Amino acid sequence: MSLTFTLDPAVDPALRDGVLDLWTDVSNAGGSVGFVPPVTREAIRPELLKHLAAMTEGRTRLLVGHDPDGEVAATAFLTFNTHRLMRHWVWLYTVMVHPRHQGKGYGRDLLAAAERAARGIDGVDAIRINCRGGQGLERFYGSCGYKEVGRIPDAIQVAPGDRRDDVIMLLPLD
Repeated sequence: MSLTFTLDPAVDPALRDGVLDLWTDVSNAGGSVGFVPPVTREAIRPELLKHLAAMTEGRTRLLVGHDPDGEVAATAFLTFNTHRLMRHWVWLYTVMVHPRHQGKGYGRDLLAAAERAARGIDGVDAIRINCRGGQGLERFYGSCGYKEVGRIPDAIQVAPGDRRDDVIMLLPLD
């Protein structure tokens, strides 16, 4: 079984709710996607709406992976730079694979699909992602071709007394 990826899918209530459910489940399983558990759909909804608004404005593109049952199983948002000197690379945000699909290689599949999508954007020659240190994410992204290009110690505070590094990763597309 594999995921079926779609770039720029039509956003209907089912997709919106599927992404919201995915984001909630990933967050509550300890995923590094902007929240710490426990978190509710209502707490995440404003962040999703920001992403959807950016899509409507043409600043962000959604890549979604559906499992064989048609459920939203993975997402990534490719966001364009607005600064005129940095339009040659895109951000990759909110990279998620549902916890029930962990260990199936879907994370690698998602990153490969994001790379293909970025390669299809005129003038883009790199993908940049930031990840939370202390969870092995930089090793995972490194195994997918990303290079660590910077690290800000203790930049992310997930709880009082629990700070993590903000790790900056880059995938050149040349």
